[in-house]
Amino acid sequence: MNPNTKKLDGKVAVVTGASKGIGAGIAKRLAAEGAAVVVNYSSSKEGADKVVDEITKRGGKAIAVQADVAKKKDIDRLFAETKKAFGRLDILVNNAGVFEFLPLEQVTEEHFHRHFDINVLGLLLAIQEATKYFGPEGGSVINISSSASVSAPAVASVYSATKAAVDTITKSLAKELGPRKIRVNAINPGMVETEGVREGGFLGSDFQKMFEAQSALGRIGQPDDIAPAVVFLASPDAGWITGETLIISGGYR
Repeated sequence: MNPNTKKLDGKVAVVTGASKGIGAGIAKRLAAEGAAVVVNYSSSKEGADKVVDEITKRGGKAIAVQADVAKKKDIDRLFAETKKAFGRLDILVNNAGVFEFLPLEQVTEEHFHRHFDINVLGLLLAIQEATKYFGPEGGSVINISSSASVSAPAVASVYSATKAAVDTITKSLAKELGPRKIRVNAINPGMVETEGVREGGFLGSDFQKMFEAQSALGRIGQPDDIAPAVVFLASPDAGWITGETLIISGGYR
């Protein structure tokens, strides 16, 4: 094999929620491995443009496309723009998500629907549309779930429930889409230092101390800890892997 060949040369990837945090790290890593990347964002155009700029400065290919994943018409436009720009689709990374930890007595209908609309419905709509664009050689879907789907921390009942749904959808769709050579896997990160985690007041919190105490490696994660695993699952190296959830959490259980 040519040492200059990159794992994802000629491939096209859509990464939802890629203007910052884990999504931005994934978009940059996919581009570094040769993929053309569509950097999706909901509201942070500035962040998405910055990610695109970093990719293109390093010789990669990327565009930013605004779309709210919970809206079908936005999802339809996202994939139409992808086809228009790059002519094909091979990889979908469902990274867009929201999280807010609330005790039971503060859970509202709005809190519930916001989490399920973006974290679950948005993911389903994106996969549904992506399947129309994957070619006869199939494709790879990587859902960014969370270790919370299993650990289910206190005051995170709604968020944890959305991620448990993502894990189950991953397994079900892997079986449904397997005959079309579409692989569906999930990555379940533990606590990762992102803008959202910082803004939510989690850094330096009791939650972080608890996570570090229960983590085999004794630290929270960085966005760059997640991106290489996405490259692996998107690449031919993972050609016989589907329906799996890969926990990346420094040994936290």
